[in-house]
Amino acid sequence: MAKPLITPDGRYLIVRGRLWRTSNPHLDPVERQTLVNALMAARRAVASAKRSTDATALAVARAHVDAAKHALGERGPVWWTDGAPDLNRHMVHTTSYAEWFASTPRD
Repeated sequence: MAKPLITPDGRYLIVRGRLWRTSNPHLDPVERQTLVNALMAARRAVASAKRSTDATALAVARAHVDAAKHALGERGPVWWTDGAPDLNRHMVHTTSYAEWFASTPRD
């Protein structure tokens, strides 16, 4: 599996031409790993709830996914401080990264 392309400023990774906010690089490594573990457990709980068709469990699991993503900095307020806008989920070709992306070799 190819490693995802990361913008030069490290704020986004690009999947199928779309920007996705990366985790806050300033998190303590132990804290980050704890949050990633919680996110993965929550995603497994989402899958389990979907298989069991338990709407309540699904809502709880999705809330845990959202909380972990907020804590990691992938959702909610941006983790950078220079005032740049949040371009999460934007197509890269419609952003200030378009020229860089067009000139970047990809598989």
